[in-house]
Amino acid sequence: MEETFEKHCNSIAHWAEEDRPREKLERLGAQVLSNAELLAILIGSGTPNESAVDLMKRILSDCHNNLNTLGKLTCQELQRYKGVGPAKAITILAACELGKRRAMEKAEERTALDSAVAIYEYLHPRMQDLDVEEAWVLLLNQHFRLIKSLCISHGGLSETAVDVRIMLKEALLCNATVLALAHNHPSNHAQPSSADNQLTRRVQAACETMRIYFLDHVIITDGQYFSYREEGKL
Repeated sequence: MEETFEKHCNSIAHWAEEDRPREKLERLGAQVLSNAELLAILIGSGTPNESAVDLMKRILSDCHNNLNTLGKLTCQELQRYKGVGPAKAITILAACELGKRRAMEKAEERTALDSAVAIYEYLHPRMQDLDVEEAWVLLLNQHFRLIKSLCISHGGLSETAVDVRIMLKEALLCNATVLALAHNHPSNHAQPSSADNQLTRRVQAACETMRIYFLDHVIITDGQYFSYREEGKL
């Protein structure tokens, strides 16, 4: 009876939700988890007498709590621990190798979109053959580097509906401090319509309210563009 209770308590499934590694990562982010907790998520389970977290704590302790030392173990050495079979050993070593490769790589260089020309050159290949209007929002950091680009509307021959709330929601979710809007004119006529002007004013007002810098609204055609910023309309 006592042994059964102990096994029950050792199972991660019966821990308080705030202590379970997967739920903890989802709520608080990966950075708050210990190395043992992160590895426990990968191996999934321990033994009837030892949770996955405790198993990984024991293995790490034998490695002097050093991930580099852990990564130097072989599959056979890892399988000497009760609860670690070939699949778990391979998973642990694959994770260590990925960490090593990440450390060797440079951070991805984000595209700089600090001008209407840069916005045009970025979006023109995506829009040049469209026969309907599309609207894209470009979400940037304070250095005008691209965080995320998103097609927010795909419409008709002469107009497309843009929900400003969606644009602002995406900007807030991405922690963007700069926003640019762009859409194409399938007619190949770059001059803005009255509807384009109204949309620009709505987006500008919304960005001012949320303290997001509205960089530009660029109208793209196959070979030329119209920039509200360059034309002094922002």
